[in-house]
Parts: sequence; structure tokens; C-alpha cells
Amino acid sequence: MATSDRDINDMDVLVDHLPYLRRYARALTGSQSSGDAYAAMTLEAILEDPQGLDLSLSAKVALFSAFHQIWKSVGAPVSTEESGLKATAQKHLAKLNENTREALLLHTVEEFNSVEIAAIMQIDTDEVDKLITTARSDMEDAIAGNVLIIEDEAIIAMDLEALVADMGHRVTGVAQTYEEALSLGKSDKPDLILADIQLADNSSGIDAVNDLLAHYGDIPAIFITAFPERLLTGERPEPTFLIAKPYRQDQIRSAVSQAMFFSSTETLGV
Repeated sequence: MATSDRDINDMDVLVDHLPYLRRYARALTGSQSSGDAYAAMTLEAILEDPQGLDLSLSAKVALFSAFHQIWKSVGAPVSTEESGLKATAQKHLAKLNENTREALLLHTVEEFNSVEIAAIMQIDTDEVDKLITTARSDMEDAIAGNVLIIEDEAIIAMDLEALVADMGHRVTGVAQTYEEALSLGKSDKPDLILADIQLADNSSGIDAVNDLLAHYGDIPAIFITAFPERLLTGERPEPTFLIAKPYRQDQIRSAVSQAMFFSSTETLGV
């Protein structure tokens, strides 16, 4: 089917939202390769039949809705890993009620409201609210652990520390620089790392995380940055959990809960 000028213009707008669909798909599947595959399938389906895109919705909602049509049609599978942290993630994922993880990610990470999520998932808003409440309860009650915070802004660091402690986790330390992060991380092994990208002495939070991973092996990491678009470039690897500043507290709670629950995130390489 040939595309009209309007369809082409709509595709240009959709492409602007594609990095965020990829972020969502990777967090949803637990795998960058699997998530990217579903995002690519979505774009291919739209290109093949642009008239199937619901133009009564905003561009981002329409794109995510198209993704969910494919996601549902293939049974919402999760990446199949035979061992390691991803196998643990799959085991935990199987315990969640149907659609709860999707609703929670759409709301807290992608910042859709209940009406938009209802349009994306093709359910009513009351069900959306119930799914989000259930997901939060399931994940926050599942696992408590040790969290290292790498953040050079004192007010933000204090807020993160309070949030993490309120969720029942123990903060192993707050680092403002690469060197502090390595020292704290190696002296008290964290189960999760919350990391800013650029630190007080212009050192890299990414480097700190990667060096701790090299020391310990796989540890879930959540990156927090004022410029998320700089990291969602399509180059591999990318962070599964990436939160933009200024963040909302429920975004942090959601990401921390999911990372702890699934014992895994894919971290950013250099």
C-alpha cells in the first residue's frame, strides 16, 4: 500500500518516539536484543500498513498501541535465557499477574496517564489503575537488598537515599565521584546501583558502574541523567533502566522495585 504525504509526515513524528519505545520494550522483555526486535517489528508493521495506525491518538500513544497489538499477538513472551541473572528475571516475571508489568512501566517510566495506557493496552481505565496497584505491591514486597547511590548533587542524593530506605532497602553509601564509587562499591557489595552519568569531578558514573561490574559480575544498575536522549542513540549497548532528571519519586520506586525483583538490568557500556 502506497503511503500518502500525511502518512510520511506521521512516520517522521513516530521515529522521534522510537528510542522511548525501545527503552520500554527492553525493560518489558528483560533483554536489549529481544526488546529491539519487537520495536523493529512494530515499525515494520506500521510501514507495511500505515493505515492501521490509529491517528485519533497522539503519535507516541499510537506507536505504543501498535507495539502492544504485536506484543499481545505473540503471547507477550519474555527473553529465554538458560542461566544467570536473566533466568532469575524470567522466573520472577512469571509470578506477576498478566499485564501488571506493562501497565506499571507505561505509567511510571514512560509517563503515560491512565487514559493513555487504556488506549495502548485496549482495556478500561479502572483496570489500568488496578494493574498498577497490583504491580507495585507485588514488586515492592518481593525483595529487599543493598543499594549504592552514585550522585554528586547533595539534594538529589538525599532524596534518593530516603526513597530507597523507605522501600526497605539498605543504602551502602553515597558516592560523588568515580573514585568514591569504586571505594564504596568494593568495600560493601551492592545488589543494585543508582548512578548519575556525570559526577562532581567530571568523572563518569558510567565508568564507575562498568568497573564495579567488572569486579563483581552482573549487578543491576539504573542510570539517572538530565539528558536521556544522549544515551538512547541506537548504539549498543544501552541502559535498560534510564530515568530523566527531573524525575518523579514514583519513577524511582518503580525502577528500583523492578531491578530488585528481576535481579537484572542491562547496563550501559562505553
